[in-house]
Amino acid sequence: MLLAVRCLSGCPASHLLSRSLMTAGTMYSKGQLPDMNAVRDTLRAIVGASTNWSDHVQAMEERKSLQSLLAKKQEDLPARKMKDSYIEVSLPLGSQPQLREKYLNVYNNVRFGRILEDLDSLGVLICYTHTKAESDKTPLSIVTALVDKIDLQKHLISPDCDIKFTGHVSWVGKTSMEVKMHMLQLHGDVYSPVLDATFVMVARDPENKRPAYVNPLVPDGPEEENLFQQGESNKMRRVAFSTASLLKMAPTGEERNIVHDLFLNTLDSRTVSFRSRILPPNSIWMEDAKLKGLEICHPQQRNIFNRIFGGFLMRKAYELGWATACSYG
Repeated sequence: MLLAVRCLSGCPASHLLSRSLMTAGTMYSKGQLPDMNAVRDTLRAIVGASTNWSDHVQAMEERKSLQSLLAKKQEDLPARKMKDSYIEVSLPLGSQPQLREKYLNVYNNVRFGRILEDLDSLGVLICYTHTKAESDKTPLSIVTALVDKIDLQKHLISPDCDIKFTGHVSWVGKTSMEVKMHMLQLHGDVYSPVLDATFVMVARDPENKRPAYVNPLVPDGPEEENLFQQGESNKMRRVAFSTASLLKMAPTGEERNIVHDLFLNTLDSRTVSFRSRILPPNSIWMEDAKLKGLEICHPQQRNIFNRIFGGFLMRKAYELGWATACSYG
């Protein structure tokens, strides 16, 4: 699972598209928006997940019987539009003080790791909404492949104002889906943008052993067409990045020069020895800015497929990275 974060400012055009999807997609205008507990309850119902650890083996055996419901080819599945997967979810931090306690950090701001957990759960539900079929339980096992991008409009999130998440599928391949999600926070009577996130999800069979086909996506109008093309460009970028990986390609000339310069800058000119190194000004050794974490996982950390919840791992990775950055600074 990969995580990349980019910080931007301003209000992107994607929020305008979200408002248009809101008028046509799944809405809860007659009642209260569902919260994250409702999201996770819905996910458990969709896949038939066990609610007790004691019966998780039976639940997984029952999922194997859903293999026959998988599509043999993508063309057998009905096409969907972006509005079909549009979802809004509430995180009522302002109106529920007990919930707020779960999200607070020591600086009295919202823990970003908790937000990553919520985005991960929401992204999976959005994909299941896109692939919804007539059967009560889905044969698909949808998992997070990577977090492609997170654009932050605000670096500090207030803990005492309600939050709203929106999202929908923005691009579809054969067995993968790109999900666009937006987080907004209520200030006064207006929701203002906090972040935009792009996740990539993949569909697997009920036993999570092989890829499974998902419904194709048909853009409706120029805005959606542009969003779909962005998804295609993102896919090509990821393929190019994977092709240029150090696991497949030798370092470039520029990369070799950077490493060589680092070596020369730490070499003791008096001894010219690998054993004698000099720390440049305003620097620390890499090994002195390294932290490790150990987490013993229990059934409480499992996801709907009885594996470790990816959002939990993202939160732990982010918080370890945050602590490492603090030790460096």
